[in-house]
Amino acid sequence: MSQDLVMHRDGPITTIAFNRPDKGNTLSSAMLAELEQLARSLADDEQTRVVIIRAEGDNFSFGADLGEMEARTERPSVLALRRKAELGGRMMRSLQEIHQPTICAIQGISTGGATCIASACDFRIASDTARMGYGEVKLGINLMWHAVPPCVHLVGPSRAKQLIMSGKLIAASTLAQWGFVDEICPREDLDARARAWAEEYAALPPIAVQMIKRSINQVSGALDQAIMHADTDQWLLGTQTEDFREAVSAFMGKRKPEFKGN
Repeated sequence: MSQDLVMHRDGPITTIAFNRPDKGNTLSSAMLAELEQLARSLADDEQTRVVIIRAEGDNFSFGADLGEMEARTERPSVLALRRKAELGGRMMRSLQEIHQPTICAIQGISTGGATCIASACDFRIASDTARMGYGEVKLGINLMWHAVPPCVHLVGPSRAKQLIMSGKLIAASTLAQWGFVDEICPREDLDARARAWAEEYAALPPIAVQMIKRSINQVSGALDQAIMHADTDQWLLGTQTEDFREAVSAFMGKRKPEFKGN
């Protein structure tokens, strides 16, 4: 296991923590692959009854590591790019398919892929100063990783459009009213509240809890995979545009982008 992800089991509760605070806990490709593997490994773990996903530092995560994309020295083929882009969707499915209840503890800023990860969990607890959103639109690309359905399930179509189409960071207090966040607490109490939730579910009969989780997920997301199969292709199209290149350049240069619809 790398140092960017830390996994620890304490009795029936396993915690997975982002451990890259000096880089805003940005999500590298290696971290996504490792997170997928860790999630899959829990299928053989009969001792773990609840999983907590949290992050070190002031912020949950600034999302995908754009610096990784900027640092490429050679442009991969379209075929290779598309296959690589499927990693996020696989990681999301692995989180959603964890048998045990999952709790996400969010502090500071959570945007893009980080908010996707939060939406894939069963419950979300946020600090009272947390802000969450999806910033992909500001890069001229769609929200991928098959993350649109979980957002819609949580907040409904209109509010999902506000979250995803605007790219804004929304206060945790508003997201609690919308149904995206299950509980708000002071930052200093965040880990304790996540632990309290975990202990409550860990004390319940694991077979019944896990069957109920799977049934609810199947009912609410029955058509998700059939509908979202093309989001990788939409992303691939978006990354070929001039607006995307302008957005990445502006982000790295800390300036306001100028979009022209090309």
